[in-house]
Amino acid sequence: MSPNTAHNIYAQNNVGIESPAKLVSMLYEGVLRFNAQVKKAMKDSNTEKKVYWTNRSIAVITELVNCIDMSQGEVSEYLYGLYNYEINLLTLASLDNDTDKLDEVSNVFKGLSEAWRETTHVDY
Repeated sequence: MSPNTAHNIYAQNNVGIESPAKLVSMLYEGVLRFNAQVKKAMKDSNTEKKVYWTNRSIAVITELVNCIDMSQGEVSEYLYGLYNYEINLLTLASLDNDTDKLDEVSNVFKGLSEAWRETTHVDY
């Protein structure tokens, strides 16, 4: 799925996103918010919420994978591998209640979010 397709889906759902670039930024922020909820659920020993929020975060990362334009060469291949690695790491973090792995995923998405905003000049 291209960013424009994702943008159209979100626009149809009245999210009101001005651009595909802003959508990607919002997806990065979503991963960070959901991961914070996973961490809280881990600390509260709430397995149901942990699984719920982990699945939401994985769904967002999967959407990011689907948005990759593979015709862009090395950058798209790198992001494809990185996103899939982060999905695996997030899954392991949830299975093992490992907040260090969860923090690693969150740190990667913090960096991606900052870099994306710098290169696209997306502001909220």
